[in-house]
Amino acid sequence: MKLLVLLALILLLPATAGAQQAHHEHKSAYAGEEARSIKSLSEDDISELRRGGGWGLAKAAELNGMPGPSHVLKMADELNLSPNQQRRVRTVFEAMQHDAAAEGARYVSLEEGLETRFRDRAVSDATLKGLLASIEQSRARLRYIHLSAHLSLLDVLTETQIENYNKTRGYKTPR
Repeated sequence: MKLLVLLALILLLPATAGAQQAHHEHKSAYAGEEARSIKSLSEDDISELRRGGGWGLAKAAELNGMPGPSHVLKMADELNLSPNQQRRVRTVFEAMQHDAAAEGARYVSLEEGLETRFRDRAVSDATLKGLLASIEQSRARLRYIHLSAHLSLLDVLTETQIENYNKTRGYKTPR
């Protein structure tokens, strides 16, 4: 009798383990994010966007050897920036941050609108297309603001400073 119970337990264990594994395989990577005010953005994302932070939008420039104004200002001594260069970089940075903060706030507001529509079940296919178009236009403006700031520094920094920047940031030579 004990042997039969033991045998039954042995046969049931793989099925139970398999059911538990299947349950875990279906758990969403998003679990725990249901309480976010805007589901598609973390609190850190929202903060970064509202303060005019980069949010990774300038990687195409940064990782292809085009320095960003925020980092250049922080590295002014290492890059041996002249006072004129520092002034020019600061001007680019301040304009970028001002424009990015304004557009970032707009982007967050648009995402919030999308969130509200879904939460209230007040979205149709037509409204969804319009909302997404507005959100993506805002995101494109954000990318432009950040990427164009990197691009403008090519007229401010010397090739040696750019090479030093990339080396100091830990980047391998692009291309």
